[in-house]
Amino acid sequence: MKKIFLIICIGLIISCNGNSKADKEVINTSKAESDMNTLEGAWKLVSFVNYGENGTRDTILSSDTNKQIKMYSKTKVMWSRTRIFDTIDWFAYGDYTVRDGILTEILDYGSKSMNEVIKDKTEFSFDVTIGENEFTQTEIDSLGHPIISENYIRLE
Repeated sequence: MKKIFLIICIGLIISCNGNSKADKEVINTSKAESDMNTLEGAWKLVSFVNYGENGTRDTILSSDTNKQIKMYSKTKVMWSRTRIFDTIDWFAYGDYTVRDGILTEILDYGSKSMNEVIKDKTEFSFDVTIGENEFTQTEIDSLGHPIISENYIRLE
């Protein structure tokens, strides 16, 4: 009787350890999947898409004369834009969150030109689609129509 009880106890211990390992693998897999689609890192703008009122779309590719880089840490965002043909500097820094497909950037300060914008509005929200090596942020109007999208590729 003691042998049967001992065998049952050992079987239960092995069974519990096996489930614990399986649970850890599920947790690790879920974490790995969520880490793949994160904004953390450096990103390069590759194109803009302007949406017209009648549904038309105008795509503008980035170039060496029109560059924009965004960098995200766990909670902070910083971006800069340069246009060789323009003497105005553009950059900004602040906090960001991504929840339920919405990217919200709350900017603290920026370049002189951007600080003029920040005086009136500090919070910017976008629909966002994040892939492993690309993301798109789309500004939406009050009626739910897209206004402009920015398309990025991961630098690192």
